[in-house]
Amino acid sequence: MKILITGTSGGIGKAIAEKFLAEGHNVTGIDIREKTIDAENYTHMVSDISEDGLPEVDNVDILINNAGVQDSGRDIDVNLKGTIRVTEKYGVREGIKSVLFIASASAHTGAEFPQYAASKGGIIAYMKNVALRIAKYGATANSLSPGGVTTEINSKVMNDPSMWKRIMELTLIPKWASAEEIAEWAYFTTVVNKSMTAQDILIDNGEAAKAEFVW
Repeated sequence: MKILITGTSGGIGKAIAEKFLAEGHNVTGIDIREKTIDAENYTHMVSDISEDGLPEVDNVDILINNAGVQDSGRDIDVNLKGTIRVTEKYGVREGIKSVLFIASASAHTGAEFPQYAASKGGIIAYMKNVALRIAKYGATANSLSPGGVTTEINSKVMNDPSMWKRIMELTLIPKWASAEEIAEWAYFTTVVNKSMTAQDILIDNGEAAKAEFVW
């Protein structure tokens, strides 16, 4: 199948792209940064989803909206408005099989930067809207809401022993997910799953049960 993923140059997006490539799919990535994946079935396009004219990518089977920023002053423009631009262009159309959104545990708790939490909450609401509109094509739309994930964007707290200790005290299972684990969820939700739609899956090791943000 033809998979389009935003934000593939690092973190969760790169892990998702590598999972689909390993499973034999053709993957196109859109990122504001240059490519970091070297694979025969991978095509990379440099674009800012919030500002640039989006590139032409035809016949997308699965769309995964992962690109995002954190506490940038542009969180609403990139995370929410940019995601809407991408989805309306590539995902709401006949032939689409599945659309997935990477939201955040902060969409449930609000325990993070204000614009970031608002943008991710908006993604979940928009996901449900998309699910309603693409059901006529037999397609699903869902979202994943990770809590902490061991990626470079979180290095500030991961490398600070006192903050890391406090974070571990705030989770029922004292760990964070890896990007590769989130990629497995993304694959299941879009390829294996055929019946679940309009749902958000919270993957946070029990963080939401205590709901406190440490940075």
